[in-house]
Amino acid sequence: MAKAGAGRIGNYDSCSFSGKGTGRFRPLKDAKPAIGSVGTLTEVEEERIETVVKEEDLKNVLEAILNVHPYEEPAIHVLRMEDYHGLLEKKG
Repeated sequence: MAKAGAGRIGNYDSCSFSGKGTGRFRPLKDAKPAIGSVGTLTEVEEERIETVVKEEDLKNVLEAILNVHPYEEPAIHVLRMEDYHGLLEKKG
């Protein structure tokens, strides 16, 4: 993701946050699951990765994720955030 432009904050790059948890899913008819079987509820240990992406890099980052992610339908959430840098007074 970082190579595609994700995780740039000020003078830093490759910024992200991860949390581990349990994912659950049941593949339905016509699914081609990488893990589990059609019609069977499956639980797997997963890692959620959060990062920031500039709007101009979003398409490249999403394509990079989809090119390497093993799931047929990865859960990707894109939330627009406001740039707050001009709103806060710099502390001296």
